[in-house]
Amino acid sequence: MTGQLSKFRSKSVGFSVVELLVVLGLIAVMSAISLPYLINYKKGYKSEDQSIKIMDLMREVGQLALTRRRTMRMEIDLTDNAIIVIDEMGTAADTMIKKVPLEKTSDLRVDVIPAGVAKPNPPNYADIAFAADTVGHQRNGTTVIGNNVWAAKFKSDGSVVSNSGIPLNVNIYCWPPVSPGSTTPRNKAEVRAITLAGLAGAVRYWKYTGTAFAPYQ
Repeated sequence: MTGQLSKFRSKSVGFSVVELLVVLGLIAVMSAISLPYLINYKKGYKSEDQSIKIMDLMREVGQLALTRRRTMRMEIDLTDNAIIVIDEMGTAADTMIKKVPLEKTSDLRVDVIPAGVAKPNPPNYADIAFAADTVGHQRNGTTVIGNNVWAAKFKSDGSVVSNSGIPLNVNIYCWPPVSPGSTTPRNKAEVRAITLAGLAGAVRYWKYTGTAFAPYQ
C-alpha cells in the first residue's frame, strides 16, 4: 500500500508542458506591455539625473579647491561630451584629474536653453555659453586645447569665476530634444536648470512647470 501511495504522489507532483508554456506566454505578454513604460520612465528622469550629476561635481570641485587651497577648474566639454575636472597646479601645467561622461547629445542637451522656455527670473543670470578652450590642460602627458567648452574656476575662497577672473553667474540647462539637434524640447516638464552664483559659489536646482521655472524644494 505504501508503495502505491508513493507512486501516485510522484505522478501528481510538478507541472505539465502546457502549463509551463502558458505561464511563459503570460510573462512574455506582461513584459511586452510594461517595457515601453519602463523605458519612457527612465527617459523622463535623464535630465534630472544629469542635472544632479553636474551639481554634485560642482560641490566636489568647490570642496577640492577649499581643501587643496588652490584653484580647481570644471569644464563641460562638448567635444568630448564629458565633464572635466582640472587641477590648476600653480606653476605646473593644469592637469585633468577626473572625467565624467555626459548623456548622448541626441538624448540630452546642455549647450543652449530650449526653445519656448524662459530662463529662471529671478535670478535672471546669463545662459551658459561655449567657446574654444584657449587655456588647455594636461591629460596623460598630452596637452589638450581647443575643445568646445564652458569653464568655471572654483577658488580657494569659495567663489567661482570665469577664465578671465570675473564672478560667474550662470544658468545651465538639461533637457531632451524632440529629435537630435533640435532646439525644441520633447517635453517641457522634463526641462531642468541649474543656477550658479559666482560670489558665494551657491548652486540651485530648478524644474520647469510648463510655464516657468520653480526652485526644487
